[in-house]
Amino acid sequence: MSSPSRASFGSKFGIIMAAAGSAVGLGNIWRFPIETGQNGGAAFILIYIIAIALLGVPLMVAEFFIGRHAHTNAAHAYKKLSSHPFWSNIGFIGVLGGSLILCYYVVVAGWVLKYMFLSLDGTLSTLFTPGDASGYESLFGNFVSSTWSPLIFMVLFVLMCHFAIAAGVRKGIEKLSKIFMPALFVILVVLVGFSLFAPGAQEGLSFLFHPDFSKLTTSSVLSAIAQAFYSLSLCMGCLCTYASYFGKDVNIIKSAVSISVIDTLVAIMAGLIIFPAVFSAGISPQSGPSLAFIALPGAFQQAFGAVPAVAYIVSVLFYALLVLAALTSAISLYEVPTAYIHETWHIRRRYAALVVTAVCLMLGTVCSLSMGVLGDMHIFGKSVFDFLDYFCTTIMMPLSGVFIAIFLGWVVKRDIFMDDVTNGCTLRTTPAAVVHWLLRWVAPVLLFAAFLGVLGVI
Repeated sequence: MSSPSRASFGSKFGIIMAAAGSAVGLGNIWRFPIETGQNGGAAFILIYIIAIALLGVPLMVAEFFIGRHAHTNAAHAYKKLSSHPFWSNIGFIGVLGGSLILCYYVVVAGWVLKYMFLSLDGTLSTLFTPGDASGYESLFGNFVSSTWSPLIFMVLFVLMCHFAIAAGVRKGIEKLSKIFMPALFVILVVLVGFSLFAPGAQEGLSFLFHPDFSKLTTSSVLSAIAQAFYSLSLCMGCLCTYASYFGKDVNIIKSAVSISVIDTLVAIMAGLIIFPAVFSAGISPQSGPSLAFIALPGAFQQAFGAVPAVAYIVSVLFYALLVLAALTSAISLYEVPTAYIHETWHIRRRYAALVVTAVCLMLGTVCSLSMGVLGDMHIFGKSVFDFLDYFCTTIMMPLSGVFIAIFLGWVVKRDIFMDDVTNGCTLRTTPAAVVHWLLRWVAPVLLFAAFLGVLGVI
């Protein structure tokens, strides 16, 4: 199933950048501020950080352990640790889930790419009217419901991912991650600097850093758990696949903690960019999914309109930031089925990437058109796009998380886990023991509760 000359990452910096790139995506920069705005600001962030510590880091370590131990794709990795017909095949859930997520993720990434061009050519600036977002609403509504424009930008984005994956692990994934991730951080810092001088900066900072626990509900707690899960790209096969390219000298607990810290910092910095602008423009922080495409274009113009050049730069940089974040995450999703096809069918990597590209374009086209001409096509009462999103993020990912936690906590022998995670007992055993305890006793319960919560059972 795996080749003796299997590819690997070339440096520890490349490992951190690639894995952080997988975790840092639209979930951090777009979804996190939305969830924070809808669930009470700082109180939600505190619960989110606790969820990262109790669930995110242990599950990331679990996926890293499975991938590195097996040195094969996510679907076959579990077979190296168990021969049980059920447990040996739970990796297929990640491969299927990651592949399906990719097919609608590239649609949203295409929207982001389009908006980067709209900010570059000044369209977003010219549509601004104080107190009236109808121009942005019409622009977004007409764009996503049209036939060809969303498809063109989706195809452009998919091709970017394809060539990155076809280039290989070191020359493609690692090389681009070393460029894109530092660029993403530079843009983040510049945008935070601009936002801290916006008129609504004080209100935005207060919203982010002064918790109001009276606004916390059971739903908010479950949303924080789900966001931590989604934000770190857990149980999509990405982290397990990337870890299969790790060397035996990598400290996977330290790497998981570093990546989780980076991921959380990016999410909070995204809030520092967005909420000062939102409060400056008098927009509700609970604007929801329309925030990035309807509320924010006007918010940037309102907040920085006194200096039009600054408003233009902030808008361009923000959508460039979203494109970079989407690209690094999509590349990791792309690698999951590519590695599976490459190693299972024993075909060359670039041909495996072609198969993934073809399937992604076909399903992505259906998802995109479900916003327009295929709007009458429904699966269980939902559009194709909404159904895939619901099925993957509400059912497949949480269930996969429960299975992975039980697999590592109860099925895999503790000695095997401890030996591998401590690099042959050359590292301290206490962190590994704590992670194993959390995977055994805490993660399954919290994840199952979150699963029942999003289904509306509790």
